[in-house]
Amino acid sequence: MAEVNYVNATCLYPGNPIPAVDALNLEVADGEFMVLVGPSGSGKSTALRMLAGLEDVSSGEIRIAGQDVSRKPPKDRDIAMVFQNYALYPHMSVGENMGFALKLKGVGKAERAAKVLEAAKLLDLEKYLDRKPKALSGGQRQRVAMGRAIVRSPSVFLMDEPLSNLDAKLRVETRANIAALQSRLGTTTIYVTHDQVEAMTMGDRVAVLKDGILQQCDTPRNLYDRPGNAFVAGFIGSPAMNLRQAKLTPGGARLGNIDLPLSDSMRSAAQAANLSEITLGVRPESFSVAPSGSNGLALEVILVEELGADAFVYGTLKDDPGVDNKHFVARFDGRVPPSIGDVVTLDVRPGEEHAFNPETGERLG
Repeated sequence: MAEVNYVNATCLYPGNPIPAVDALNLEVADGEFMVLVGPSGSGKSTALRMLAGLEDVSSGEIRIAGQDVSRKPPKDRDIAMVFQNYALYPHMSVGENMGFALKLKGVGKAERAAKVLEAAKLLDLEKYLDRKPKALSGGQRQRVAMGRAIVRSPSVFLMDEPLSNLDAKLRVETRANIAALQSRLGTTTIYVTHDQVEAMTMGDRVAVLKDGILQQCDTPRNLYDRPGNAFVAGFIGSPAMNLRQAKLTPGGARLGNIDLPLSDSMRSAAQAANLSEITLGVRPESFSVAPSGSNGLALEVILVEELGADAFVYGTLKDDPGVDNKHFVARFDGRVPPSIGDVVTLDVRPGEEHAFNPETGERLG
């Protein structure tokens, strides 16, 4: 068993009173693919490096298979790490790079070669074993770094933004390969990324961090459908959820030129918190074009992004205070998008609105 547990794990850098990771409590099940995601400076890479033994745990514990490893050196933690820059030895061949950690452990040449060949078959690297890293593409080097981790048969794989050096097409292809490989191997994996699309497509669960604090940890679907606070709501999803301050009205909240109905649970939670306004959230795909002549949400179009199947329409709402000058976004059928300057009328699909406490950011209802 190789479950991983962060127990009130804190990392405090000298001279900085604000923790880089603040009392992190996170359980990663044996064989799970856990993704840590957040903006730059959120503490996700620090949390990974604490587990690897590359950063000190100031307080709390980190456990692997139930054993506290907080004070153990990296070599005694039974982990293998894949870095952003691959960290391959340029003077060694692919096969030598992949087998180097086994050589340091004193594994015999024949056994070492067998393990390297087995990993190379998994990663389609057999024909490159005699090449030097400089003769490989970025995607191939990334696979070599993966292979070097695989041959060690560790309890836990740690991956720190391993795809960030690849182009967009190769990144999509490689993240699918990594997810499939992890599922096949069944090794507990913790993967750090700033790309929320990567997080949503790869992880069994996703942990969202901000300013060193865990905001929410859940399945990708639950994070998307029921974000626990306004930060998670605005971070998960592309384009981001529309978030607006909205005054409460009888039965709902005022959005632009309409009163948008809210669920009973949202209204009850807002009333219990003694709120007169809420932070209202609506995802771009939660709109539909209103029937002609109906009293829907009026959006004046100022930008249209045509993406083939879909078009994202950016605009302004009447009486909309905006958020940091952010425009309102709605998804349209890419074959019939509106034009700049048009005023389109939209309906919000019932039950797809989100409400948050404007003071705490926490979800209402």
